[in-house]
Amino acid sequence: MATILSLRGISKSYVSKNKGGQTGGVTRVLDRIDLDVEEGEFIAILGFSGAGKTTLISAVAGLIEPDEGEILLRGKQIDGPGKDRGLVFQSYSLLPWLTVEKNVALAVDAVHKDRSREERAALVKQKVELVGLGHAMDRKPAQLSGGMRQRVAVARALAMEPEILLLDEPLSALDALTRAKLQDEIERIRKEEKRTIILVTNDVDEALLLADRVAILTPAPSATIGQIFEVDVPRPRDREAVNDDVHFQSLRKAIVAYLGKLNEQGSSVGESSVELPQVAPLDLFAGRKEAELPRAYLEAGRSAVERRYLEFYKLHKVYPTPKGPLTVVEDFNLLMDKGEFISLIGHSGCGKSTVLTMAAGLNAISSGGIVLDNHEIDVAGPDKAVVFQAPSLMPWLTARQNVALGVERVYPHAGKAERRDIIDYYLDRVGLGDAKDKMAAEMSNGMRQRVGIARAFALSPRLLLLDEPFGMLDSLTRWDLQDVLVETWNRTKVTAIMVTHDVDEAILLADRVVMMTNGPNATIGKILKVDLPRPRDRKALLDHPQFYHYRQEVLHFLAEYDHGPAAKAA
Repeated sequence: MATILSLRGISKSYVSKNKGGQTGGVTRVLDRIDLDVEEGEFIAILGFSGAGKTTLISAVAGLIEPDEGEILLRGKQIDGPGKDRGLVFQSYSLLPWLTVEKNVALAVDAVHKDRSREERAALVKQKVELVGLGHAMDRKPAQLSGGMRQRVAVARALAMEPEILLLDEPLSALDALTRAKLQDEIERIRKEEKRTIILVTNDVDEALLLADRVAILTPAPSATIGQIFEVDVPRPRDREAVNDDVHFQSLRKAIVAYLGKLNEQGSSVGESSVELPQVAPLDLFAGRKEAELPRAYLEAGRSAVERRYLEFYKLHKVYPTPKGPLTVVEDFNLLMDKGEFISLIGHSGCGKSTVLTMAAGLNAISSGGIVLDNHEIDVAGPDKAVVFQAPSLMPWLTARQNVALGVERVYPHAGKAERRDIIDYYLDRVGLGDAKDKMAAEMSNGMRQRVGIARAFALSPRLLLLDEPFGMLDSLTRWDLQDVLVETWNRTKVTAIMVTHDVDEAILLADRVVMMTNGPNATIGKILKVDLPRPRDRKALLDHPQFYHYRQEVLHFLAEYDHGPAAKAA
């Protein structure tokens, strides 16, 4: 194959400005990037958040000019953007008042002025149909799901008929099922269009499923290409089948190990210089009577109460709709021991978050019951700490002040110094020892989520509920915060339920993985006991003979249910 694109010594720096608008320091984002891309090749650029992946792809697209080096397309240096490079961003950037057809036609009319109206219309139709949206030509973006909007963006880029298709994390804002659907779509486009494709991603599995080579960017500042891995796994690559491929497992392990090595120096699992005070939280259930327990629970037998620390009994959730009652969750039954960690997994719309919000007391139960520590859950409170996908911090307060809001509620009897030690201990544990007095508004998404985790553990809750807490973060930042969560949970052994779309995350964290069927009328479809030693380490996990067996069981279940409303909407 001939080389179509060459990057030679690409470097880029940015000058920061202080609050007064004065010039500050200079940050070297990219440092002497060298890369050759062959015609028809699929390259994935994988790296940490903030490593300069978007800066690099923007330079290739001609949207920014590097400070040093040159970018050659077929031997000629690029000069700004051109129709030979089609770019798809993470956000869709569609015009909301135009239909799918007209959004794509805008690009076609701009770059193919030499073609007749009929030829341009045929090109629009062909590319829209290629991404599976022929049935939605007349819809506007507001009538499309997130996955469908991103398909429009891909169709628009393809309609320019570029020599190189540039994809800047186009799937990172989508749920796991929709992401899988669009990965399959990109693979089909690669096969049918024979385009050269460069994909920027933070997802190791996405890179391995799609790419011929994976180039790893080292962490910022001064990011460069550290290592390039050849993905010599035969195509077509089925995400369930490759899980059993020994070579795929070895390659995946090598990439994860290399990324882990790059990230070791910046590990965020922190030690604390303060000791956790020996003070118990306020008992919010003091004085409540056993008679308040639901009858169904009492009838189930008192002798097993010690092991029935948390019980979901014939749980139903029904929402009224204009077309009549909609049963979202049906006959959900689960018993949990004290100190057990459960992962709740399933496709979008299967009711995972509904179950979690009912357990938190934030969502009324239609029928059945939830009993925690011998008390029926019927109201929200700090005894049930919740960490949401968005951390819900007060932006005008510091990290310490945000955590203090909860600590002062559950430790009113503790001294001021004791409460401060509790706050500082957990902020240290989540790696925010140097950012305790930083405003939430000034923090990255990853830092805000650390504050949310610290706040949850600082409440010393009976039950910790995590609703996709890392869903908004790139997969490499997820790893870091998963380590934080594992390390902190190892010390507290709080009873916990975590909703997730991430199979590896579910297995890494849980004692059992509870898999839900598709909604509506969603219920528990399968429960997998994860018999892996604790404490768990990601690298050691990949060496464990049972890990890929567990992974295959969950992937197979999800593949079986890869059809309901969520799949159609994607």
